[in-house]
Amino acid sequence: MINDLVSDSLTRIRNAGMRRLNVTTLMHSKSVEAVANILVEKGYLESANVIEDGVKKTIKVVLKYDENGKSLINEITRVSKPGRRIYKGKDEIKRFKNGYGTIIVSTSKGILSNDKAHELGIGGEIVCTVW
Repeated sequence: MINDLVSDSLTRIRNAGMRRLNVTTLMHSKSVEAVANILVEKGYLESANVIEDGVKKTIKVVLKYDENGKSLINEITRVSKPGRRIYKGKDEIKRFKNGYGTIIVSTSKGILSNDKAHELGIGGEIVCTVW
């Protein structure tokens, strides 16, 4: 049984990118769906669609590659883990990798990218970083 669905999803995306797969399937939860939607919005993934198979739900993710066949995700890392939660204030999540990367933050307004969280003036738990 998997305890941390977000970590599992990030690992599946990372592994699919290394193997140059076009599509991978993630286990569904609201937080995984929100993270996948942010990755699509930021241009790291082509699409993320929820597929319902009776009671069971999964998320079908289509990866995105550049013209040389290299994945657009250079690094995707889980920061806050179930054993050690990491929180940052609004001023600490301003930029990541000089604006080339994205921090995904779990806030009181939902799961947001660092741009949106800084715009709203709220901090929260750092879910993962992507660049």
